[in-house]
Amino acid sequence: MNDTLRLGRIGGVRVGVNWTVLVVFALITYGLAGEQLPHTYKGLHPLMYVLGGLLTATAFLVSLLAHELAHAIVAQRNGLTVTGITLWLLGGVARYEGEPPTPGAELRIAGSGPLVSLLLAAAFGIVSAGLLVTGADGLVAGCVTWLAAINALLAAFNVIPAAPLDGGRLVHALLWRMSGDRVKATLQTTQVGRAFGWVTMLAGFYLSMWTADGLWLTLVGWFLITAAGLEAAQARLRARLDGIPIRRIMTPDPFTVPSAMPVAEFLREMLPRHRHAAYPVVDEGLVRGVVTAERIRQEPPDTPVGTLVEDAERTTAETPLTELLPRLTRERLLVFDGDRLVGIVTPHDLTRELEHLAREVPGFPAR
Repeated sequence: MNDTLRLGRIGGVRVGVNWTVLVVFALITYGLAGEQLPHTYKGLHPLMYVLGGLLTATAFLVSLLAHELAHAIVAQRNGLTVTGITLWLLGGVARYEGEPPTPGAELRIAGSGPLVSLLLAAAFGIVSAGLLVTGADGLVAGCVTWLAAINALLAAFNVIPAAPLDGGRLVHALLWRMSGDRVKATLQTTQVGRAFGWVTMLAGFYLSMWTADGLWLTLVGWFLITAAGLEAAQARLRARLDGIPIRRIMTPDPFTVPSAMPVAEFLREMLPRHRHAAYPVVDEGLVRGVVTAERIRQEPPDTPVGTLVEDAERTTAETPLTELLPRLTRERLLVFDGDRLVGIVTPHDLTRELEHLAREVPGFPAR
């Protein structure tokens, strides 16, 4: 789910919204301002209902963001790289590179979101009770009560033990800890997720004959079925990667570029003969890092290639591919045998291998 609008960073995590959030915002605002609030609190100026609906819908989206931020912050503290949070039609999603390293880490990450939603429900509930006791304006108390109820509902829905919901992740962590087999635990929880998705979607079809709320249930069910199926396919793909050494996907004996070589000479002599995305840069026999062909094309002709070098992590040819997946999605790796450079691995190499393996994995989407 891509960002339509980026809101900035919170706690170092990039936050964005998809355009479908406008649909959620409009539906909540209309449901409150056009139906629920006028029906419950009669006789007020129409502007009060509209204002109440707008502020309550905004507070709900902030609550949803707090839920996802809890996941993201706890994930960072457990060693994962968080690439961002996106709010969209069916809620929010926090994106990570890699997977939780241990069942305990997954338990903490998965549980943090529902816990925050539950705490928000309790906080809104206390405020609502206080407003009612003090005889404050009924419309305000009603809006706060709605926020308490919706956050409680959000917490309850997310702890349903079906992947990809948080409850499914909690169960996955427990099954993983008991069996020691991450893939087996994933397949078990995704089966439950698909089953729950089908039940939800069929219930939505049935209810849609009487109420528009059934369409929401149908959409949620479809999302759960699709997401659970994709997660199961990714688990099978990861199992296929297990045990594959990095030498299988590396480009062996890569062409190196002298640090002092000017850009013009590289473009004239090197690039036409050796078309690669990145090249190791050598200075007096030592590998300093890598330089990309894209970067070189953007520089003046007399610029030494060594001034354009980028850092690259080092690994060995026998390192398991699964250990390097989080880094390979965004970095280039230099492969060494002792002090000797024997290969280079780029994100393109990883993509090519994943596409090859994905064709053999049932349920994995074709490109």
